[in-house]
Amino acid sequence: MDTSYTPKEIMTIMAAREIKNGDIVFSGTGISMLAAMAAKKINAPDSVIFFETGAMDSLLEEIPFAVADPRIMYWAAANSSLTDAFATMQNRITGDRVIAILGAAQIDMYGNLNTTCIGDYFSPDIRFSGSGGGCDVASFVPRCIAFMQHETRKFVKHLDYLTSPGQLTGNGAREKAGLRPGGVSVVVTNLGVMRFDTDTGQMYLDQYYPGTTPGMILENTGFDMDVSRAAPADPPTPAELKILRENCDPQRLILGPA
Repeated sequence: MDTSYTPKEIMTIMAAREIKNGDIVFSGTGISMLAAMAAKKINAPDSVIFFETGAMDSLLEEIPFAVADPRIMYWAAANSSLTDAFATMQNRITGDRVIAILGAAQIDMYGNLNTTCIGDYFSPDIRFSGSGGGCDVASFVPRCIAFMQHETRKFVKHLDYLTSPGQLTGNGAREKAGLRPGGVSVVVTNLGVMRFDTDTGQMYLDQYYPGTTPGMILENTGFDMDVSRAAPADPPTPAELKILRENCDPQRLILGPA
């Protein structure tokens, strides 16, 4: 088997490794769903995947194209509702076990996300779909994985619009605003993995992939970032790649060309 890998493959595996047994994974579609499926088949078989449309613990024999795709409901433990899906995040028993996977157009050093627009809100250069539940997730869920392409236009000093809260301005600002601890806890990009300092709330480089360096990552980051704690990431193993390619996305619908 070819043990080389694409950026999407290593991003998927790195995100899957963040999911542990017993986690309740709130997933969207695309690469986030693929990461949740990979975790369940590789390292977290006792995790549970659920979707905003209410499907919980589906069999997921094929990759659905959207959260309203009927394949989301196939052999689900429960087909509930949007209300129940969001209630799971805020429930005192289940809420602490939820981990969510989000994407964004922009992220700042405190893990705040923009999924609304680029440019002025009233006259934007690009208008996106908005929160779509992302603000609720970032506000209530204790751990979130953010998927991003690592570019200076995406890792910015100041968001064009704050859609979903991370650590706000850091140093406890999130808790002072009345939000529970949580938000984006790890950022997985095509270059490395970032986390957030527990005291300052600022992003730091945790791992860099084979073929990248901390300097390369800094060149693609639009703000100062601590790289002193960075270590090389363990690349995907042959076993992880085999399961990802053959059991999760054999048609490479999400992974794309090899």
